[in-house]
Parts: sequence; structure tokens; C-alpha cells
Amino acid sequence: MKNQLLLFAGILFSLSCSRPERESVDFEAWGEYWFQGTAEISSFDLTQYRYGEPREGEAVLIFVTEDFSRSKQVKLDDPASAGRDKISVIKMNQTRDFITGIYPYHMMLSAFTPTKEDSRGVKFAVSSQEWCGQAFAQINLNSGESYSGELFSYFEEEGDKSFSITGMAEDDLWNLIRIHPNQIPTGSVQMWPSLIYQRLTHRDFAAEEAFIRIKDISDSRRQVEVTYSTGQRELRIDFEKEFPYTILGWEELHTKENGETEITKATRKGMKVVDYWTRNSLEDEYLRDELNLNH
Repeated sequence: MKNQLLLFAGILFSLSCSRPERESVDFEAWGEYWFQGTAEISSFDLTQYRYGEPREGEAVLIFVTEDFSRSKQVKLDDPASAGRDKISVIKMNQTRDFITGIYPYHMMLSAFTPTKEDSRGVKFAVSSQEWCGQAFAQINLNSGESYSGELFSYFEEEGDKSFSITGMAEDDLWNLIRIHPNQIPTGSVQMWPSLIYQRLTHRDFAAEEAFIRIKDISDSRRQVEVTYSTGQRELRIDFEKEFPYTILGWEELHTKENGETEITKATRKGMKVVDYWTRNSLEDEYLRDELNLNH
């Protein structure tokens, strides 16, 4: 037990002391938007390809900053007493809801990325529920540059398993855009595709070579484009050129073995900045109308 405590203390100390801060980010101005005790919520019209057909649905992006535990990689209950265990993160929750025939899909992705510390994302999780069953995967950053993950699935072939993975998470890109697009590495990188994509394709958890570029697509908007060397997946995220770099929409292109391309697309239809966790009474449901959310 003593050795385990010493090991934990060493890991905690190294994590809290060895990370430099992100460069070329004005965190004073950044905090005026992100550290005000509110979240940014955006709603999107979604066309999600599933089983070879486009499905109309809805997506929501929720971005919010939180005090996070370095050691447990969960939101802190008492940040004031956490000391060096506390780290500031920006969290993205992404939900997708769509219908396949008679039954619905409910999917949710969470990504946690340090705000000021120059570190890759520390935690990623995905859940998927539909009438056949449900699945959940979680991937956590180790003390080095590798990740450890667990998958729980109702599919026999996947079963419940643990795995390791290295490289950059595609799901980290969303938060890096919101911190500052200059935090995104461009050119060739080793990257593992989105956990939502992994759930829908049942691919193994593995990094692939991908090429990232950021380009202007109009006077007011830019785009992050990710192209995987396998030729099977492309991701394009559109965002506003100026701070706070809000997400305007995205496209995902999946090329099947027969050469057909399926395009999943989301287009923003509403946005609010609000402390949604305090808006849980019946009289607050008007906020859903303001976001153009379907009931």
C-alpha cells in the first residue's frame, strides 16, 4: 500500500509540474467567455447515415469548462480543497438522436481537454442506446502519452474488453478549436477516429495516419479538414473565424468498400449561452423552443 501511495504521488506530481501552458492564447479574454459559470449549447439539424440510408435527426453540442481531477479524471466535487489534483478542462458533450425504421438511436460523446495546460485530451467516453441493446466505451490518458480504454458492449464479438491506444484523438479537435485553432497540429499525424464512428462501424481501436489542414472557406468562417490515409473517412468541421470560434456545422464522409460514399451532415439551427443545470423546471422548457429543439 505504501509503495502504491508513493507511485500515485509521483504520477500526480509529474502531471501537475511538467506541463507547460499553451502558447499564443489570450486566456484573459478567453476566460471572459468561458469562465462565467455558463455553458454554450448549439442545436443542429442532422442527417446521419446508418444501414446504408440517410436518417434525419438532431444533434446538440454542449461546451462548458470544469474543474477536473487529475488522478480520478472526473469532475471535482470540492475544487477548493483539491490542490494540485485540480486541472481546468473544457468539456464537449455531443448528442445525436435519429430513427432507423421503427426504432431510435441515442448516442452521446464526451471529450475533456485541458484549457491552459498544453496537454492532449485526458478523457473520452461514448455511449450508444437502441432497441437491440447498449454499448459504452471510455478512454483515459495515462501518465505518459498513451491511453487505456474499456469497452462494454452487448455484441458477443466485442464483449467486455480492455485495450491500449496511442496517438491523437479525433474527438479532441472540437475542444482545440474552441481553445484556439492554432492548438491543432496540421500535416500528418497519428490519430484514432471518433468514438461515435467506432461505434457505428465496430472498428478496432487503433491510430491511423491522417492529414489535417485548416483553411478559410469564407470571410467569416474556417474549416478543419481531416483525411485518413485509408481513404475511408474524412471529417470537416466548420467554425467562425473569430473568437469564440463557435461550431457552425460538420460533415463526415465514409467511403465503403464498394466505393460508395455516405455523407453525414450537421447544420446549426440555434445557440444559447446558459447555466442549463439550473434550468430544470417545467417553466424552463421554453428554452428548448429558443434552441429549436424537437420535443
